[in-house]
Amino acid sequence: MAETVFIPLETFPGEGRIAASPESVKKLKTLGFEVVVQAGAGTLSRMPDSEFEKAGARIGSAADAASADVVLKVRRPTSAEVTGYKSGAIVLAIMDPYGNDQALADMAKAGVSAFAMELMPRITRAQSMDVLSSQANLAGYQAVIEAASEYDRAMPMMMTAAGTVPAAKVFVMGAGVAGLQAIATARRLGAVVSATDVRPASKEQVASLGAKFIAVEDEEFKAAETSGGYAKEMSADYKAKQAVLTAEHLAKQDIVITTALIPGRPAPRLITRDMLKAMKPGSIAVDLAVERGGNVEGAVADQVVEVEGVKVVGYTNMPGRIAASASALYAKNLVTFLETMVSKETKALALNAEDELVKATMLTHGGAVVHPNFAAEPVVVSATA
Repeated sequence: MAETVFIPLETFPGEGRIAASPESVKKLKTLGFEVVVQAGAGTLSRMPDSEFEKAGARIGSAADAASADVVLKVRRPTSAEVTGYKSGAIVLAIMDPYGNDQALADMAKAGVSAFAMELMPRITRAQSMDVLSSQANLAGYQAVIEAASEYDRAMPMMMTAAGTVPAAKVFVMGAGVAGLQAIATARRLGAVVSATDVRPASKEQVASLGAKFIAVEDEEFKAAETSGGYAKEMSADYKAKQAVLTAEHLAKQDIVITTALIPGRPAPRLITRDMLKAMKPGSIAVDLAVERGGNVEGAVADQVVEVEGVKVVGYTNMPGRIAASASALYAKNLVTFLETMVSKETKALALNAEDELVKATMLTHGGAVVHPNFAAEPVVVSATA
């Protein structure tokens, strides 16, 4: 009998994404799975039940989770949800594990093998499974769209018989995946764009997109990148110097977009109230890190608020605001990762605990929290499970 993949309706407030698409369902079918999609799960992503049925899925209910061998989700399952899963089931989702020890304990107690998609290593083999990149890319795009909708002027320079409209000045703080897409999108809309980041490699990337790079380029800056390509926490002295430069630059900008996140840590504060006060009245700040405490002082989760005359946009789920596109990419990430857990010979699930992707992402297995970053004590997992 074929193993079953279940895709539930997301229960997290305001989450419009779904962990599947008609295309990913077709792929799951070719891998040998039976696929069950909860009724209405794709409605907010413009993927009606009929499209999943055409792709070969059965439309079911939340109760179908109890017999599923694999559960694909966008958000980590709640305690109530995970108690309804079959012991031994594989659960793939964006787990947000840092600081959520009880949720991890609940998944361990339920006996599921839970995988955090956001812990996927940034290696060549895993590029097509990198949910941080696929979702951050869209977040960067949407941040500019949200900024443009709040901005009460045109973005590009326009020369007309009635006069010239100057181009908006956009400053992007953080040139990772989200930041680079924000730069590219703002440039497409005709803005004059500048950007900053603490990683030296980002300078060339920013310049390649036609934006001006702004940073204190001292010796600390030249060494400020981890082996995994993430930004390092900078010293207080560097932060002070960078803050002065940033404040001077911000005062001349119309729109600022902040994207700075450090895995497992609160978001660094990049913009203070005093910096906002120095900006022109009616300027826009979009904080993509508000879910982790925010880069902008005064940002409020899921609200647009005015702070010192600046509109601060604090939407926590920016990819979810373009759920159709975000879901399609996320579904591809999931099915590509799940494929690595399927035996080519038997078309059955064959979890290999020695696989570097499994080691990096598996949070719970066999009734225990097994990830070294979150387990209370080391846990040995057998090579195959």
